[in-house]
Amino acid sequence: MERRSFLKKAAAGVAAGAVAAPAIAQSQPPITWRMAASWPKSLDTLFGGADLVARRVGEITDGKFQIRTFAAGEIVPALQVLDAVQAGTVELGHTATYYYFGKDPTFALGTSVCFGMNTRQNNAWWHFGGGREAMEPLFKEYGCIAIPAGNTGCQMGGWFRKEIKSVADLKGLKFRIGGMAGLILAKLGVVPQLIGGPDIYPALEKGTIDAAEWVGPYDDEKLGFNKVAQHYYYPGFWEGGPTLLTLVNEKKWNELPKSYQAALTAACGEANAWMPAKYDAQNPPALRRLIGSGTKIHPFPRSVLEAAEKASYELYEELKAKSKHWARVYPEWKKFRDEQYLWFRVAESTFDNYSFFSKIGAPR
Repeated sequence: MERRSFLKKAAAGVAAGAVAAPAIAQSQPPITWRMAASWPKSLDTLFGGADLVARRVGEITDGKFQIRTFAAGEIVPALQVLDAVQAGTVELGHTATYYYFGKDPTFALGTSVCFGMNTRQNNAWWHFGGGREAMEPLFKEYGCIAIPAGNTGCQMGGWFRKEIKSVADLKGLKFRIGGMAGLILAKLGVVPQLIGGPDIYPALEKGTIDAAEWVGPYDDEKLGFNKVAQHYYYPGFWEGGPTLLTLVNEKKWNELPKSYQAALTAACGEANAWMPAKYDAQNPPALRRLIGSGTKIHPFPRSVLEAAEKASYELYEELKAKSKHWARVYPEWKKFRDEQYLWFRVAESTFDNYSFFSKIGAPR
């Protein structure tokens, strides 16, 4: 009798659980949001990062929280994603905030600045170096919250029709370049052009610009830059590890159930790890293909790097008087950056410099 009673009670408990679990899931409201990205669909790693965020949110919430992704130009142009999120035209966007340095130069620190930090260091600053807390007041002014959701790793320095042998070769050069780096290269005589990804190739092909940078071999090959420019330079010293951000309209974020906020944050974190890993896998074979098709790769002359670095820190000091946010964020960012450099010089850089150029094990 006691055994039968126990089995009945256990069966009743299982049945109750089977009914209760879906009821709990169904208690969350169905929500559909739109995400505007700054990337064309052809770039399956950049736009793929936005798609990954959307897909994972849907999976985590059992399909209750759906996000539809839109490429650059489908709702707003590539360089107007922040404006669209701020205005509530879309609930969220996937972008590089250095595009908006004209609104406030501090936006560049949310992505990357010349001679800044690499991918790991930028992640360390955001999560453990006070970066998120330092940037929050700026994003709040624009009605947004920001969540890291991708990184390209160190980028290439771009495609040029002619060789760059000295600083003098930069004078008058019309160069498509992203972020605040244009202000720095302007000090060296460059005429910077900020153009969204989908519009770069036509401008380079028609001669509207003389040179262009985008990301690296995998994306640049897809965009066909090697067909209209022969000289490919490295490194992109303005993008040592640029963070891409998911911007969320603050009002809409506050309306989300906590579990949906957690789902979106987790999905962005996954994209933040997925994107650099994919680029690291795709760039080596793409670079081999480009070289095989006739592309000539060159390091920037040291004189160019030194002149650009000097101009960078001159500008950073000038900006303290022009932006309250820069004056507040930059000194702590610089302190963190310097500590990271000291540490990476001890182990990481020593390992890299030996292993990558070893006479025994380095690739030929």
